[in-house]
Amino acid sequence: MELYLDLLSQPCRSVFLFAKATGIPFEFKRVDLAAGDHFSDEFGKLSILRKVPVMKDGSFILTESVAILKYMAQKYSSSIADNWYPAGLEQRARVNEYLAWQHTNLRPNGSKVFLLKSLFRVIMGSEAPKEKMDAAVEDLKQSLKLLEEKFLQNRSFIVGDKISLADVVAVVEIMQPVGSGVDVFEGRPKLIAWRERVKKALGEKLFDEAHEAILNVSSLPQKMMQDQGKLEMLKPKFQRLFI
Repeated sequence: MELYLDLLSQPCRSVFLFAKATGIPFEFKRVDLAAGDHFSDEFGKLSILRKVPVMKDGSFILTESVAILKYMAQKYSSSIADNWYPAGLEQRARVNEYLAWQHTNLRPNGSKVFLLKSLFRVIMGSEAPKEKMDAAVEDLKQSLKLLEEKFLQNRSFIVGDKISLADVVAVVEIMQPVGSGVDVFEGRPKLIAWRERVKKALGEKLFDEAHEAILNVSSLPQKMMQDQGKLEMLKPKFQRLFI
C-alpha cells in the first residue's frame, strides 16, 4: 500500500496517524504541496483531483481521507482493535455521524483560520481583513463548542472510553489553527484533557512527529514565495473565499 501525503495537510495526518498507530504497513510517498507537487503530470495521472491524501493499494486508488480511513480499518479489521471503527451498529454509526458532520463544520472553520492567519498575506500581498478573521475565529469557536457539547459530552473519547477514527480526524483539524498561532484550547479544559488522552492513545512520539511540520509552519510562506507562478494560481481561490 502506498500513501501519498503531506503532513501539513490535516486529512493526511489523520491517515498517517491511524496507519502508524495500528501498524498498517504502507510506503510513505511525500507530495510537497508548497512546491506544487500535486500539479505535476505524474501526480495528475494518479489523481485527477490533485489533492492529498491518495491511497494506492495494488491497482486500487482511493482519493478521499475518510474513505481511505474506513477502507484501511475494514481491510485490516482482523488485526486492529475494534474500537477504531467499531463493528457494532450503533457505535459505528456514531463514528460515521462525526465524520459526516466535520466536513462542513470543524474542518472548514479551522482551515479558514489557518489560511487567513498563515497564508493570506503571502498570497494576496496584504493582511487578512479583520472582519474576515474575526468571523472565522467565531465560526471555529462555535464548532468547538458543538464538538464538546454534542460529540464529546462527558465521555473520554467521542464514541466512548476508547479512541476511534472520529477522535483522530477531530484532533488533526483542531491542531491546524494551532499551527498558525491561534490557541483554540484556551479556556477549554475538557478539550485539553481530551487532546491529551488522544495523544496518549496514539503515542506521544507519533503525535509529535505527525504535527512537527504544522507547528513549525512559519517557514512555509517563504518557501511558497520562491515560485510566484504557483502563488498566482492560488490568488483566484483566495479571492473567492475571502474577498
